[in-house]
Amino acid sequence: MEARARIHEGIRTFFRQRDYLEVDTPLLAPSLIPESTIEAFRTDFVHPFLPTRDLYLIPSPELWMKQLIGAGSGNIFQICHAFRNAENIGDQHSPEFTMLEWYTLGADYRQSIGICQNLIATLAEAELARGESSARERLEPLTRPFRVVTMQEAFDRFAGFDLAGCTDRSQLENQARRLGLSPSAEDSWQELFNRIFLTFVEEEIAKGPPTILTDFPSGIATLARAIPGTPWSERWELYLDGRETANCYTEETDPQRMREFFEQESREKSESLVPVRPALDFPHSFVPEFPACSGVAVGVDRLIMALTGASSIRGVIFFPVHDTLQP
Repeated sequence: MEARARIHEGIRTFFRQRDYLEVDTPLLAPSLIPESTIEAFRTDFVHPFLPTRDLYLIPSPELWMKQLIGAGSGNIFQICHAFRNAENIGDQHSPEFTMLEWYTLGADYRQSIGICQNLIATLAEAELARGESSARERLEPLTRPFRVVTMQEAFDRFAGFDLAGCTDRSQLENQARRLGLSPSAEDSWQELFNRIFLTFVEEEIAKGPPTILTDFPSGIATLARAIPGTPWSERWELYLDGRETANCYTEETDPQRMREFFEQESREKSESLVPVRPALDFPHSFVPEFPACSGVAVGVDRLIMALTGASSIRGVIFFPVHDTLQP
């Protein structure tokens, strides 16, 4: 409990000292940014004189924070609870978790690497200053620059093929078969990519030192800006102690590309376990005024695990859902 409070305060101090404004946005929303890979929690708004309508627990504060940025907030950060349904529960996962999200105006994803490394190094140094010698081996790697590996390099090393040369679905299917997978005709390019990545690449990346995996394929639908003239997008993920802990984009600002993302994800989201009302008007609420920026989302519970050496979220999260569900 003391470590969690100390780390939360360290995060707040780090961003306040750099003139980020802390914001506090709702956990409930009448619509969500559609993400076909994320299932939501749905509840009912009930009122004696108004129609009952659906509300959703947010999977991240992105929906609200981007509206604040579009309204001229400047650099902002937030620590809040977030919710994701239909996911694993156990020592490494919880459907309710704590997220840190921040946005830096005028920055791109590479500049956000520096901010993220600086944040984690600052927190690790504060823990080292407590003088616990047993923690030194665990914490010192967090104070040094992280290993940076591109997705192209990772696939070449761990899956044995040139990912940039497999932008066509049939090419990727051939590689999947070569690797011993059994793809179906219905698998999309993104589904084939995910199967290869999760089976052969991610586990190997996660085994090593703190690692930033960068330059994701633009064939994966996100709101990350594409790198012109390449098959890549300006996105990275951070792996600490074998766990994906942070995700970053250079945020897409092109109105047409944003609309295409929303429309594509909305079509796929209609077939999910928990259909949601997509915030189709969301990009129109600030585009074209939405400024260039980079956003980073960090799983705070997993970050605390890395800083404290905890092997389970039990104790890091005081009342994990999978415990409270027990009779």
